[in-house]
Amino acid sequence: MPQRFSYGSHPEQFGELTLPPPGTPPRGTAVIIHGGYWRSLYSLELGRPLAADLSGRGWAALNLEYRRAGNGGGWPETFEDISAGIDALAELAGFAGTEGIPGPVIALGHSAGGHLAVWAANRDAPRVPLDAVVSQSGVLDLLLAHELRLSDGAVENFLGAAPNAEPERYRAADPVQRVPAPVPVFVLHGRDDTTVPADVSESYVRAAKAAGGTAELRRISGDHFEMITPGTQAWDEVIQALEDAAKTASG
Repeated sequence: MPQRFSYGSHPEQFGELTLPPPGTPPRGTAVIIHGGYWRSLYSLELGRPLAADLSGRGWAALNLEYRRAGNGGGWPETFEDISAGIDALAELAGFAGTEGIPGPVIALGHSAGGHLAVWAANRDAPRVPLDAVVSQSGVLDLLLAHELRLSDGAVENFLGAAPNAEPERYRAADPVQRVPAPVPVFVLHGRDDTTVPADVSESYVRAAKAAGGTAELRRISGDHFEMITPGTQAWDEVIQALEDAAKTASG
């Protein structure tokens, strides 16, 4: 069963840690960051099936909640929460009977959570640095997403301003403007995804490679949601990417 912990005083500043069964050799720690276009309508419930599946495969799964637009999130609160939530892993040694949190630590983010996962790789002076990132149809180019008015202007709703009004805010928040990430980034995108256009992932990978970063685009089976549905072929491809990320980070 997942063990809940808080990393702040706000009701949305918490996470759920699901550990592998006793005696299972640890594979690493996956930090699950759910999507929902950064809106409060969606919660870490989206990540619970992933955490359950990953823990059964030997991963310590940290399913992270955070403040979102509509419940105290946005700029800069959501970013502060993602950073604090990941860094809370440093305090979890001994939590729920563990001796420590196994590495590598890999962020696994879906949609808007993919944006936050890749952003988190570039945090300043993290207590718990990421070793790799797996993005699942992440919104990795905020300017392009804004131009496309994805989800009825979700980017501007999230950041609280248009790019021309707050260009520095966008530069600080946008993964494509913060390349290269210091860790490998595996960028997955569903072939049948109509929720987030593949152009958004492709734009990030081009920029990351041009900046000398390590980024790989993988077009996987299914739509936007099959990749967060254990038992699907798309989820199997996510697992493969996570395993490849762990090998890359370790070797």
